[in-house]
Amino acid sequence: MPNQKKIEDWLKSRKSRNKEFKANHLWKGISSGNPYELSKAITLIESAKQPDREEASKLLKKCLSNKKSSWRIGITGVPGVGKSTFIESFGRVILEKGLRIAVLAIDPSSSISGGSILGDKTRMEWLSNQEQVFIRPTPSGLNLGGVAKHTRESIVLCEAAGYDIILIETVGVGQSETFVHSMVDFFLLLMLAGAGDDLQGIKRGIMEMADALVITKADGENIVKAKLARAQYASALHLFPSKENEWIVPALVTSSIEKQGLDEVWQTICTFFTKHSNDGWIQYNRNQQELQLMNQYVGELWLSKMENHPLYPTESERLTKLVNSGKLNGYLAAEELMRSL
Repeated sequence: MPNQKKIEDWLKSRKSRNKEFKANHLWKGISSGNPYELSKAITLIESAKQPDREEASKLLKKCLSNKKSSWRIGITGVPGVGKSTFIESFGRVILEKGLRIAVLAIDPSSSISGGSILGDKTRMEWLSNQEQVFIRPTPSGLNLGGVAKHTRESIVLCEAAGYDIILIETVGVGQSETFVHSMVDFFLLLMLAGAGDDLQGIKRGIMEMADALVITKADGENIVKAKLARAQYASALHLFPSKENEWIVPALVTSSIEKQGLDEVWQTICTFFTKHSNDGWIQYNRNQQELQLMNQYVGELWLSKMENHPLYPTESERLTKLVNSGKLNGYLAAEELMRSL
């Protein structure tokens, strides 16, 4: 019976899939540095299904107890600044040091269809074909908080897989930068010279988060503009409050096409990690990030618990009507909902 065979084949593949996505099976692959098993593991942690979340928790506990120390570096900049091109060229510099690289790229999703291009592997063609490199694009979806959570978990998996450098590429200048800044050790801000008023072209808050500013595309006729922009940014940085770790933020110039300035960026990062590993800042900062994550996730768990309360649908509907009629504002409605539950 053809239909019976199809059912048997489906059950067999389903059973195989269930085994492949179990924590113990995935841990063996990750700990041996298998990129295919690492990719499956990230797929598992991105799943919202309860059985998958339970397996993901088991896997993360194994990885946390066996992870190696890595350098976590966030890379951001406005669209068109050349983030992927920079990572492609900068990755060569890192590989020459005999290090393994994981690139976690947050890819923008359509607010209409929800789809993503996930084209980072095509933009980093050479890098994606290197044995010592793992590239994983993640669709941002409509919930950046979810991206932040899954990216944090992906970092843990990549560290357990033995990657030395973890690069996190963001969507662009905006809310996602705050999330990424809260999970990395070093925050690299790429800037584009000659695109209007340079100093007004980016939010001050993003600049204050940066540990280094890099003016990209400093080649051809753009070299003079890039050097001028570096001077402007260097002057502006002196007006910002001192960082808690007393790190002095440099302004650098690079050309990914001509491979210029990339060694200077790498040396800056090495100096940062040497200095702040010795003075304990790296570990202190990571501890603060984990506490921030804990407080954020506690709020999400409480909200989930509220939404599963048997009275939530009726109370929420009643208060929604009161808000729509103007009898309550949002704050008062939230307080009443909490009291009701």
